[in-house]
Amino acid sequence: MRRKLYLAAYDVRCPRRLSRAVRVIKGYASGGQKSAYECWLTPAEHKALHTEMAQVIDPTEDQFALLPLEPRRPLVTLGAAEVPADPDFFYFG
Repeated sequence: MRRKLYLAAYDVRCPRRLSRAVRVIKGYASGGQKSAYECWLTPAEHKALHTEMAQVIDPTEDQFALLPLEPRRPLVTLGAAEVPADPDFFYFG
């Protein structure tokens, strides 16, 4: 099954829900900071992340976006950018 690159971003107002949201996203993320994380997801993982976040956030106060990214495009950054410290491959076992 092929993985696609996504940007998972959130805005959660309640500190308790925020800590739960961070825990969920970090379970899928390969890198990121604060409220935006890069995630390489299979279709099943995409659905699972969306389902888990729907159980955490309050749709009347919070926001969550899972945006597809094009990994072949060049990386453009502003400010003091750092190259991700991720290895060339990942082991899931």
